[in-house]
Amino acid sequence: MLKVQDLHVAYGAINALHGVSLEVGEGEIVTLIGGNGAGKSTMLRAVSGLVRPRSGRITFAGRDITGLPAHEVVRLGLGHVPEGRMVFANLTVAENLAMGAYLVHDRARTAATLDFLFATFPRLKERERQAAGTLSGGEQQMLAIGRALMGQPRFLMLDEPSLGIAPLLVKTIFAQIRAINRDRGLTILLVEQNANLALETAGRGYVLETGRIALAGDAARLRADPQVRSAYLGG
Repeated sequence: MLKVQDLHVAYGAINALHGVSLEVGEGEIVTLIGGNGAGKSTMLRAVSGLVRPRSGRITFAGRDITGLPAHEVVRLGLGHVPEGRMVFANLTVAENLAMGAYLVHDRARTAATLDFLFATFPRLKERERQAAGTLSGGEQQMLAIGRALMGQPRFLMLDEPSLGIAPLLVKTIFAQIRAINRDRGLTILLVEQNANLALETAGRGYVLETGRIALAGDAARLRADPQVRSAYLGG
C-alpha cells in the first residue's frame, strides 16, 4: 500500500534520511524504531507531504505522491498523528474532531465514525465539551488519533503515541490501535521509541539509525536480534 524507495531528505545542509526504502502492505501494522535523531519523524513528514524529499520516490496505493502537498495526501486517505499530539488547545474535543472531518462530506459516515470513536475512547465522549488543552497527555493522544480517524483514512501514521503518557493509558491506547487495525482493517505505520511495545504491536519492523535502515524483518525476529536487544530492548 505504501512504498518508499531510496528516499533522501535534507534540512538545508543537514542530511536527515540517506536512501531509505520500506514497504507497508494493506492491513499491516509496521513499526519504525530507532533512537532520537534517527530520522523517524522526518520519514513520516516526507510521506505526508510536510517536507519535500531531495530525491527518491513515495507511492501510495499505486500512485506517486512524492512531493505532493499535505492536503492532497490527506485527500488520498493517508492520515498522520504527529509527535506531541498537536491538538487545538483552545477548541473543545468535539471541535477538534470536527476539524478532522473537514474533507468529508458524507454526514452519515461522519456521524458513524464519531459514534465509533466515542465507543473506542469513552473519555472523549465524557469530555466532549471540554477544551482540548485541559486534557491529560493520554486523553490528548486519544483525541489526536480520533481527529485523524475522522478524516476516513485508509492508512494511518502514528508518531510516538506513548510519549509523555502514563503507563496505564499507554496500554489502553495501544490496545485500541490494535483493535482499530483488526476491526476496521486500517493499515498502520507506527513510529515508537518504546521498542518493546512497538514490536509487540506490529507484525513487521524496520530499525532506523542515523537516517539509514539498519535492520528489517518480522517483529519476532527483530525482538530476538542481539543488536536490537542490546540497543533498544535493554539487553
